[in-house]
Formats: sequence, structure tokens, C-alpha cells
Amino acid sequence: MTATLAAFTVSSHTLRALASTEPSPEGTRLVRDVRRSKRLVLLRAVLDAAPCGRSGQTADHWALLEEAERHDPAAVRDVLHYPATGVWAEETLRRLHAPFGPPPDLAHLGALAAAAALRSGIPFTHTLRPVHGRLVLPTLGLLRPDRPGPLVLTERSWDPDDPATLPLHALPGGRTALDDLDPYRAPGPAQPVPLRPARRLTPKGHKRWDTQWSGALTLLQRYDTVRAEETGQLLRSLVPLAGGSRSSGATLPAAAGSVLARAQAPPALAATLVHEVQHGKLTALADVLTLHTADATPRHWAPWRSDPRPLEGLLHGAYAHLALAGYWQRAALYGARGAWAQHARIRAQVAAVLPALRAHDRLTSAGREFTDGMAAAERAMDELPPPGDQHAAARRAVDRERRAWCEAHPELAPFAQV
Repeated sequence: MTATLAAFTVSSHTLRALASTEPSPEGTRLVRDVRRSKRLVLLRAVLDAAPCGRSGQTADHWALLEEAERHDPAAVRDVLHYPATGVWAEETLRRLHAPFGPPPDLAHLGALAAAAALRSGIPFTHTLRPVHGRLVLPTLGLLRPDRPGPLVLTERSWDPDDPATLPLHALPGGRTALDDLDPYRAPGPAQPVPLRPARRLTPKGHKRWDTQWSGALTLLQRYDTVRAEETGQLLRSLVPLAGGSRSSGATLPAAAGSVLARAQAPPALAATLVHEVQHGKLTALADVLTLHTADATPRHWAPWRSDPRPLEGLLHGAYAHLALAGYWQRAALYGARGAWAQHARIRAQVAAVLPALRAHDRLTSAGREFTDGMAAAERAMDELPPPGDQHAAARRAVDRERRAWCEAHPELAPFAQV
């Protein structure tokens, strides 16, 4: 397992393809490669920062990972690049460098190693200590031993038919897991954006999500086949949010390849998946390419939100909504009810902020090329306009919203002008 972030070169062709939001083999490959390289660097940083990182228990865990990798590299990659592993690694590295606060959970590295060893099929013996009577094995599920104390794991320890074993729920039609088990499936309260994941679901809850997921995938495949394929390639887990969540969905940089979503009807879930996958793509691109040098001061108008946004937030929002506008256009052409109105409204929102994005003086040359590509994709939607004056009406509505926002934020009005 290497530990050096690869030197990525993003060609103009790939940058333009990503800017359009349209899925492409080159764009998908770049996103996946960046995520993998970044994760390995993060894991190596944890190992190097851990006390006795190259000896003792931590070293034993790492040695088991390396042994499993020699037998089944794909299985080990899936464990190490599982979205929740990234949340654990970032939280652990933060705690390792914090002078105060809770201690780092280095024992979780042992759970990762055991899961990798079990999936690779190698003979092994590894002792771990369950937490509150549960031992989570990432990508597999959890074990509920019948007695307290340390648990000795071997290659025969995982039996999905054993009542003490609770497998991770697999959603229909692909490799995406519905994760309601991993303790690191969402960031903790110390993170800037605390999100409350749902507790472990009942079989009835799993069945409800199966129905919503299958319905959403069916709609994606019907309206936008390439986006359905992209979702399958880039989304490894879906984390249910607790009831009452205000957000329909969220994507976290630490959990690359995961979407947190609340329960929703298939049409809304399909749109949420399209929207959130774009955030993941743009995050990966920004890890290897500087698109702007603006600070994080919230000052820009974003028609999909009431609060001012920093340039980074505006760029992410415009990018995700550009993809949604394209998705609803295809759905409308297929005949989906209400899709033209959705397309017109979202496209008008994106068109309203693109001039401010493209004219921003803190964009890099790559950022200018990227936002130019976004604008070209938005203009190309003119080839298949909605019937009647829906697009013009949507633009007028967005202009009214802009004026109202400027009245509510007069000091920021210059940042909302065309």
C-alpha cells in the first residue's frame, strides 16, 4: 500500500467534461483515482502519527492489512476506501494531533484489518475488544458476542447465518450498501456540519429503503442512463438520516463515495442522488486542481438558499444544480410530469449566478476554464427548450428573488448583481 498522493494531471478535455457535469469515463476515472490516492495518504498519516505506530498493536493491525492485500487486493481496497473509513481516519488524525479531548480510536484499525482478512479468506488470528457488546467490521456488518471481554477472531468468525452476526444491508441492483451500522458513517458533533444518522433500522425500515432506492434507480435508468451508471460507479454507501432532518441529502468530503439522505419518494431520491454525486466529483477535482483562491467569507447570493454563501459554496451549488437542470430536461423529454417546470426553475437559478462566478477575480485559470465549461453546458440546454414561456417566466421569478435578497442583505447587494 503506497502512501504518496499521486501527481495528477487534469487535461483540458477532462476538465471540460467534468465542468459539463455530464458523466465521462475520463472524469469518473479521475475522481476514483484521486479518492484512492488521498485515502492512502491519510491512512499512512494516521500510522505515522500513532504512538508506537510501527510497533505494538497498531503495527500488528497494519501487518494484517498488508497480508490480506497480498491475497486479495480488491477486497482490501474496498475496506480501506469505504466511505466511513475516511471519517474515522480524519477524526483519528485530528485527535492524534490535539493536545486535549477524547483519545484516538486506534482500535478501529484492527476492525478494518479483521474485515479485510475475513474478506480475503486468509487464515488469521486477531484479538479485538467489542464496544458496548458490538464489534463493527467495516463493509461486512457487526458481531454481537455472547460474552464480554476481548474477542478472538479467526477466518471462521464471520457467518451471516449466525444470530450473533448482523450483515450490512445491501441495496438492490448494485454494490451500494445502506449503512446504518458503522459508527463512523457520519461525522461526530465536533465536525463543522453535524448530521444525525438514523439508528439501526428494522427489517421493515430496510424494506422501505429498498423500495425507495429501486424506484429511484428505475427513474434514473429511464431518464438518464449515464447518470444512473455514474451513480453506481461513484456511490459506495447511502447513510439514512434520522427523522426530522432538514436536508434531503448531504455529501461530506471525509466520506468520499457516500451520500447521507433522508427517506423520500423515489422521484425526490433520484434527484438527490444526481445532486449529491456532483458534490463528490467537484470535491475530488478540487483536491488536485486549484479552481479559486477566495476566502470562506459568506457574501454571495445563491437562489437555492436564503443565507449568503462563500465562493466555494456558490460554485458547488451551481455545479450540482446544473446537473439537476440537465436531469430534469431529460426527464421532461421522456414525459415525466412536472419535469419541465423543475428544469426551467433550476436552470434559471444556475444561469443567474454563472455570470458572477465567471467574473470572480479570485478564479484561477483552471477555474475560469471550468466555469466557462459550466456556462457552455447551460447554454446548450437551449437546443431543447421547455414549451411556452416557462424558461422566461422562471428567469423573471429568479430576478424577483434576487431583488428581495438584496433588500434583505443590502450590504451584500454588489455580490448579487449580474
